[in-house]
Amino acid sequence: MDKTISDKTLIKKIIEGIQERKGKHITCIDLSKIDGVIYDHFIVCEGDSNTHVSSIADSVYDYLFDNDHIKPFAFDGYDNAEWIVYDYGNVLVHIFQRQARQFYNLESLWSDAKITEIEDLD
Repeated sequence: MDKTISDKTLIKKIIEGIQERKGKHITCIDLSKIDGVIYDHFIVCEGDSNTHVSSIADSVYDYLFDNDHIKPFAFDGYDNAEWIVYDYGNVLVHIFQRQARQFYNLESLWSDAKITEIEDLD
């Protein structure tokens, strides 16, 4: 991954990749002020089905790679596509199906962090 890209720019590009495939209820969780946390930011969104979740994940990957040659350090969840996660260093991207997102409720788990909701495009 290109180390010269700022977290702010990376987050902006991740959100654009999510929006490209109509990802819904995008939330940015800023963990940078919380001690002992490995990641500085979580980006959380949801899709309507396993196909939609996979499509959003593919869009994030393609958008970052095609435009800036940025690859994630790791990813997981494509097998059932209920929850796909990408590790982009300081930024972790969580792409859920609605029921899995409600079950894990990351926003509530990290409620002491700064949480920013991004308006859906549609």
